Amino acid sequence: MPAMADQPVDGALGFQPAATQIAERIHSFHSILLVIITLIVILVMALLLYVILRHNEKANPVPSKFSHNTTIEIAWTLAPVIILMFVAFFSFRELYYQDVFPDVDEVEVVNIKAQGNQWNWTYTYTDVIVDDYPMEFVSNPIHRGFEGEPDGTFEAPRNLAVDLPLVVPVDTVVRVQTAASDVIHSFAVPAFGVKVDAVPGRLNELWFRVEETGTYFGQCSELCGKDHAFMPIEIHVVSQSDYEAWLERAQGSVLDAREFLASLSEGAQPVQLASAQ
Repeated sequence: MPAMADQPVDGALGFQPAATQIAERIHSFHSILLVIITLIVILVMALLLYVILRHNEKANPVPSKFSHNTTIEIAWTLAPVIILMFVAFFSFRELYYQDVFPDVDEVEVVNIKAQGNQWNWTYTYTDVIVDDYPMEFVSNPIHRGFEGEPDGTFEAPRNLAVDLPLVVPVDTVVRVQTAASDVIHSFAVPAFGVKVDAVPGRLNELWFRVEETGTYFGQCSELCGKDHAFMPIEIHVVSQSDYEAWLERAQGSVLDAREFLASLSEGAQPVQLASAQ
């Protein structure tokens, strides 16, 4: 299993490599916007330069006194409207794709509830019943140097690793419903192109389908108190067989499941680290 497939790196300017179709579509939309914005900046700078050079006091000692130009006024009104309509078309298309749950057999969907707490996450596999209750565990951030730190975490990314990560199968639709026990949090994983608020008293929902196995990282993206910066999300995407093996162990002991997950990563090399694209 690839290790650390998507995580921040120093000096990066672009997005993390996309791990889902949602993220790929967002990247494409960004590329379109970048072209539009660049052309607008060039036009505005060119107009400013023209005005500075052509209409300064030395070059134009007798200024024009007209105050209206119907043609120009229509042009600078219609041009932004057309540009915004063009942007809105692509924007609404991507929002619709993210918001509408894909048409797949519900039996094949992995359903997870992610509850934000100050300052950790509680994950509930709502379809996995253990002793009459859905399987649930708390995912706490790992703080280096503290006693009780799990073995091997010295190699984990700073402020991103957790003791009990979320585990999902590759090429499978995952539905995540978010809520919060105290204040507003936000469940965000950049490589997946997903971000949704976790609000006390209500359920929000997102979905994703990851196309490559690996370890992916996110963070709470809503200011939620003094330890907001230390509320990471770690997701391990594994093969279907490894997921079933992990799930079987997790129903008995989350510690056994953690050891099994660690064994999958032994000898794995980092691949395609997030970087400027």
